Amino acid sequence: MADSKTDKQLLHLVIGGELSSIDGITFADLDKVDIVGLYPNYATALVAWKQKAQMTVDSAQTRYFIVHLHRLLDPETAGA
Repeated sequence: MADSKTDKQLLHLVIGGELSSIDGITFADLDKVDIVGLYPNYATALVAWKQKAQMTVDSAQTRYFIVHLHRLLDPETAGA
């Protein structure tokens, strides 16, 4: 649990999967979306994203994304 002496937790979610078109961000099958994980900051989410993105580099329709959950949970952190 975070205390006042630690940095504020900025949650990030890494997800990905096959898109229905390379021109958009609509997943072809929501049941097959890969939920990679939930991370306490952008830096650790970026490491996970890079790993998954590199594993699927040969599949043009497979994309991974970092979702800034902290912006949804606390809109005041949008600039953080």
